[in-house]
Amino acid sequence: MYLILRWLINALAIIAIAYYVPGVGVSGLYAALIAALVLGLINALLRPILIVLTLPVNILTLGLFTLIINAFLFWFASTIVEGFIVADFTAAFWGALVMWVASWITNWLFKK
Repeated sequence: MYLILRWLINALAIIAIAYYVPGVGVSGLYAALIAALVLGLINALLRPILIVLTLPVNILTLGLFTLIINAFLFWFASTIVEGFIVADFTAAFWGALVMWVASWITNWLFKK
């Protein structure tokens, strides 16, 4: 039940991102649900590998390179999912940043 609720909240966050961040678009709820699923799988499978591979750069930038990795993964998810569009890297950066804030708030709410 917890995973389904998080999945729905992430899909709603993607819809909100598409509404507020210029350059990010989603065609509907179904595309947002698939995008949330794909984004979750990418973050679970590829993100740890990329973090380890870019560890020296991440250390030099005091962890800020993680934001770049998140933006590229957000952009990569848009290439996989039909109906989820990210126009450029700037849109991907801001979309990933808003998605991180939504995830942080969700984690905070579920801990209480």
